[in-house]
Amino acid sequence: MADGNEFQLNPTPLLDDLESGPWPSFIKGFKEQFKKTGNTMIRGALDQLNYSYQTKMGYWKGGVVGVHGYGAGIISRYSMVSDLFPEAKEFHTVRIQPAPGLHYSSKSLREICDIWEKYGSGLINCHGQSGNLQLIGIEADKVQAAFDEFNQKGWDLGGAGACVRTAASCVGPARCEMSCYDTLNVHHKMLTYFTDLVHRPALPYKAKFKFSGCPNDCTNAIQRADYAVIGTWKGDIQVDEAEVKAFIDSKGMDYVVNNVVTRCPTNAITMESGSIKINNDDCVRCMHCINVMTKALSPGKERGVSLLCGGKGILKVGNMLGAMMIPFIKVDTEEEQEAFVELIEQILDFWADNALDHERLGEFIERIGMHAFLEGAELDTSIDMVTHPRDNPYFKAGYDHDPLKEISL
Repeated sequence: MADGNEFQLNPTPLLDDLESGPWPSFIKGFKEQFKKTGNTMIRGALDQLNYSYQTKMGYWKGGVVGVHGYGAGIISRYSMVSDLFPEAKEFHTVRIQPAPGLHYSSKSLREICDIWEKYGSGLINCHGQSGNLQLIGIEADKVQAAFDEFNQKGWDLGGAGACVRTAASCVGPARCEMSCYDTLNVHHKMLTYFTDLVHRPALPYKAKFKFSGCPNDCTNAIQRADYAVIGTWKGDIQVDEAEVKAFIDSKGMDYVVNNVVTRCPTNAITMESGSIKINNDDCVRCMHCINVMTKALSPGKERGVSLLCGGKGILKVGNMLGAMMIPFIKVDTEEEQEAFVELIEQILDFWADNALDHERLGEFIERIGMHAFLEGAELDTSIDMVTHPRDNPYFKAGYDHDPLKEISL
């Protein structure tokens, strides 16, 4: 902590520019936290970041920071220019596992904030790519004491390094009528089963799980997770004719035609006798019609999940979307969930035994080929599998749609 003149920030002209404009600025947040706590570690981090902008280089390096019994959960950050910025000598990150669906009470959040301001910078990132609460900025000699207090309040460390990362799930059936399965329960089941691999890195590289209750994919699982569990359904979309009529009466026929019928990607919806008719054989579960006509339309009654594997952001191969592995599997009962966990373990074990160092699941599939992967992971081939719906998760103007790319295997 600092007092008197030590509460003053050093000049950071390049960072000050980031406070201009209409959007919230993390620089403003850093400065406010420094003025509130006087934690000089924050000032050092700002000074080093401004220097990085001047030189166009990053100056954080890794190392080893941990707590007793854990090999993961702490991201070490040591300054390579600590002689210039001694206040930023250490700026480690502690990852805390949130509850499935990111359910918090205000009491629990206050407890986290109080403990973090006691031992660390007070800066929090909600939430990291893997769903963690990322507590940014702490010195190595304070990590164990901070973790002990978090653990006493019921919190556990998340994943960091070559391990199963902390999973993320949408709010699911807790608040969303679209959910096709209990995302919170399946998330908890998976996390509990793989807890040892979360805390102790023993894999070729990171493995991420994300659980979305429906094809809206609110966790961005398909483009961010090695194992994307997406809620889906079999059979027909449920249609409430009374609500359809009420929607048409409220919005008008032109609105329905222009915003529902013509926007169906497979032209599966038509207007007949003042109502809508859905050719469910052509439906690709895009959710658009259901999102627009929420009360009138809802997912089918027979619900389950699809499993897509291999999604990730930019690394060696670049952006990759998950490829369909299991088009439909039910996860309602305890037995069905246990069978699903065993299926995931089967895939993960094959990847862990055969992947190269620092090779994500999608890169592994790309290297050995889909046929070899399916055979090695003991997965059945399905006509519903799609290996290349498009090349990466970003749409570009003038994208040349090639239906041949969507033919699987």
